[in-house]
Amino acid sequence: MRVLAVVPARGGSAGVPLKNLALVGGVPLVTRAVRACLAAELVDQVVVSTDHDGIAATAREAGALIVERPADLSGATASSESAVLHALDALGADPEVVVLVQCTSAFIDPEDLSAAVRKVLDGEADSVVSGLPTHEFLWTAAGAGVNHDPAVRPRRQDREPQFRENGAFYVMRASGFREHGHRFFGRTAVQPVPPQHAIEVDEPGDLELVRALAPFIDRPEPIDVDAVITDFDGVHTDDRAYVDSDGREMVLVSRSDGMGVSLLRRSGVKVLIMSTEHNPVVAARARKLGVPVLQGLADKRTVLRDWLHIEGLDPARVAYVGNDVNDLGPMAEVGWPVATPDAHPRVRAAARVVLTRNGGSGAVRELCDRVVAARPEPQAQPAAAVRTRPRFGPVAIGDTLVGDGEPVYVIGEIGINHNGDLDIARRLIDVAADAGCQAVKFQKRTPAICVPEEQKGQIRQTPWGEMTYLEYKERTEFGRDEYAEIAKHCADRGLHWFASPWDVPSVEFLEEMDVLVHKVASAGVADHQLLRALAATGKPVILSTGMSTLSEIDAAVEILGTDRLIMMHATSTYPLPPEEANLRTITTLKERYGVPVGYSGHERGLQISLAAVTLGAVCVERHITLDRTMWGSDHAASLEPAGLEHLVRDIRIIEQAMGDGVKRVFPGEEAPKARLRRVTA
Repeated sequence: MRVLAVVPARGGSAGVPLKNLALVGGVPLVTRAVRACLAAELVDQVVVSTDHDGIAATAREAGALIVERPADLSGATASSESAVLHALDALGADPEVVVLVQCTSAFIDPEDLSAAVRKVLDGEADSVVSGLPTHEFLWTAAGAGVNHDPAVRPRRQDREPQFRENGAFYVMRASGFREHGHRFFGRTAVQPVPPQHAIEVDEPGDLELVRALAPFIDRPEPIDVDAVITDFDGVHTDDRAYVDSDGREMVLVSRSDGMGVSLLRRSGVKVLIMSTEHNPVVAARARKLGVPVLQGLADKRTVLRDWLHIEGLDPARVAYVGNDVNDLGPMAEVGWPVATPDAHPRVRAAARVVLTRNGGSGAVRELCDRVVAARPEPQAQPAAAVRTRPRFGPVAIGDTLVGDGEPVYVIGEIGINHNGDLDIARRLIDVAADAGCQAVKFQKRTPAICVPEEQKGQIRQTPWGEMTYLEYKERTEFGRDEYAEIAKHCADRGLHWFASPWDVPSVEFLEEMDVLVHKVASAGVADHQLLRALAATGKPVILSTGMSTLSEIDAAVEILGTDRLIMMHATSTYPLPPEEANLRTITTLKERYGVPVGYSGHERGLQISLAAVTLGAVCVERHITLDRTMWGSDHAASLEPAGLEHLVRDIRIIEQAMGDGVKRVFPGEEAPKARLRRVTA
């Protein structure tokens, strides 16, 4: 062993009680000192000398050896040198270099520490002290200049810097240290450290200062947890609310949070939102993120404790993100309490991690990225093992996962119900957004290709007068300008949008519009030219299976592949009678193809769609209209705004009610169990 680092850390402290265990950036000062030493390239071993059991346990967990410091070397007048000499004797160590490291410096750079050690090992110095370069003028209390002549004030650039000892670390040749008994002997050199690393914690004010600086100085580390729980206001939002003239509340959130949560869930980490308020804004955002939410909580800590128990999670492997004092309780329950940088000072002090981004400005995304960074890379399966059991997804559509175990992806199909009117399309997008859908879907055709030759010249009566069928289809088709407006309005309302292309030029059109996913209408299952064009995009594909045999679906799947495929069970009867719904086909398709399967419904009412969810449909698509009596072929089998709202509401209730299949006693059962349960032998 060439280099031994000794960290004196007694339990007593005059300025800050138990200072060495004080948290900075959620990490005890003694742990920060040990970690800096372990990260220094030239340090071989780290020892903490202490008289306090709590400090010893914390230092040992950080990776240090422990030397029990005797009482006569632990008082306020005992020198740090005495602790280092005692540690050398207790270990029977004979290193070439010994390093004295102080816990009072929260931001020791391992590279600075190694640079100082190298100066001693290379013979440049016998002892090295860490110091802050300064050009300050010092004065005595009597008004005399200490390091300058008050009558001659040279400019800063004309003076050599002096160094203020900052107490972070001292590096000494061990033989010389033993001989002289103190840290300065022979040739003494200075290891410069930057100002942000030079703060020494002696008083409570110093502690507050380093806690405030920690988020900006500490290098972000991966956060290895199995679950992330967040407060809402001040974490997902900037803690402000906007109220319109109708009294509706709106909040500011970061779009990047959505992708972060999606990545988190995809990596297997559970996510939960907890809020003391009961607010539809919270529910809407949770629905958009696809995560469960617990609202109206008077006692977050108790509810969190129950949730962790029900989910079978180790609290030490859970992160909770908060920003205000009502988050202190749940933060104390978990191993990774996290705070936003603008959180209440008490919350920042209690945090193990203080984020760098504020709520509403990417705080959730920052945490998600650090959690995902700690997850192991998925191991590739042997080719023979890949299809030993159905996969069932999930498939990512933008920032949303669609598959078993994920929230049902609800699509409001506008199709051709806009009747060629952009204003109607906008109103239908609003209907879908207000109801809580994740997406809206249109249909895109090149009429000259899609309309059969024998039908092109047929005369039709339309709201715009008498015209040929081809003219009618062209009249109701949207072009680039309309879809640009649709894309913008969907983005403003937080919805995905896509379409069913009916021909190859329509695929090319939608690719230019940069849709997230493509939909194959039931009529296109056997159009292999269309399917090949869709497969070539590399984007997810939703395949409707109405009026198709299994062999026809097999051929389509052979072209599309299964990596990014979602199937939709459908019966193409408008409107659909219950006896033709055949919902058990959802299970058949899952087992045959091993992909997520949803349901595309054309029935009147909600019952069949809701039953599809209980049978495992991962997405539900229903035609929507402003009024079922409007002119057009699809309106009669569509849902009006109130029906769509009820459908989404009931789907979310069913999702909660389905549970996880684990039989257990829930918190709400405890009281009646204690009151009613009769136990006999």
